[in-house]
Amino acid sequence: MAVLRTCMDRVPTERDLQVIRWQLGRHARGVIAVPVTCEYGFPQVTANRFLFRSQEGFELFPNVFWLTCPYLVQEVGKVEAGGGVREAEQLIRDNPELAARYADSHREYREERRRYLAPEELVFLESVGAKGAVDTGVGGLRNPRRVKCLHVQLAHYMARGANPVGKWVAARLPALSCPPEDTRCRAALS
Repeated sequence: MAVLRTCMDRVPTERDLQVIRWQLGRHARGVIAVPVTCEYGFPQVTANRFLFRSQEGFELFPNVFWLTCPYLVQEVGKVEAGGGVREAEQLIRDNPELAARYADSHREYREERRRYLAPEELVFLESVGAKGAVDTGVGGLRNPRRVKCLHVQLAHYMARGANPVGKWVAARLPALSCPPEDTRCRAALS
């Protein structure tokens, strides 16, 4: 298995945004940092804004971290399709220590989401009755015994290293970076 390559939450460059746009197949909204890149220098995980306000209203995005690497998205999809969510939830039910660490990762996720919000944004959310959305965990979950979207679990683990479900997902992948012959992200720059 490849080693995690964090890049200290660097501000995304125009090149990063170009690659991310290609990886997602759409414009990337709210990317504020690139905490993880692959061994080839392409973004694998983004850190994103939580709140989007406009004259028409507002929109909340539950995920702070987003998995963008097409190779990882594909491989994690295989784990999910094989019953990975149910298996991870069973592990949490069967292992109190794992359950406690997973609950801690939800708490840390909530705290990180709050750090991305300015004080006036918290006031705004309270004024519109949406402050509770800030208090959700990984993937927008309120229940730390549930697992949702293994992609976001892996993204959180890769970005911060503390998510035990994300670590469990990583251990089921062939690698945390695509093989050299996989040139998908290089296509974004041509």
